[in-house]
Amino acid sequence: MELSQDTKNILGLRLPTDPRWVNLAERSLEEVLTDHAYCEQKAATSCITLIQRYSDMDKLVTELSPIVTEEWGHFRQVLAELHKRGFRLGKQRKDEYVNKLIDFQARGGHWEIRFLDHLLTMALIEARSCERFKRLSEGLEDDYMRQFYRRFMESEAGHYTLFIELAETYVDKKIVRDRWKEWLEYEAGVMENLEVRGDRIH
Repeated sequence: MELSQDTKNILGLRLPTDPRWVNLAERSLEEVLTDHAYCEQKAATSCITLIQRYSDMDKLVTELSPIVTEEWGHFRQVLAELHKRGFRLGKQRKDEYVNKLIDFQARGGHWEIRFLDHLLTMALIEARSCERFKRLSEGLEDDYMRQFYRRFMESEAGHYTLFIELAETYVDKKIVRDRWKEWLEYEAGVMENLEVRGDRIH
């Protein structure tokens, strides 16, 4: 999947990653790989949670089941890369980015809106991950690691669109699109106020 357009046009993200991030990440490769591993693990478990919570939604269960396998496979790939380099899987850190997204989710009200926000949160995480992997695939000096992250970039792009499509399957498309715009604006504010750190994916 060729991602040659501007990030805003590809993913809808309002604020691109600070250019300093790739250089910082390259100097903190063990920490970045550790954080990446946990991101993949959490993506798998989040899909499992959705399947369990909405088991009556056949399309959601069918579409997310292989994503669980894929995300767990990604975790194993990143773990293997850590071990290959003589690194160890460190402790899972508090994910300030994801926690701030969760703060924006609807509380109470109709279940449909809570369901929609859960899907859009996951879509946004996948979109930002894709954008970050794209930066790494273009900006790292190590050719092997550029290719390593290009593969992840392509996968995350597909996941992002899947969560949007699932949302539009079960919720009115106009509601989805209007809420997605609100999420994009909110996420831009989150990114603008987060410290630029090279030891994490988000």
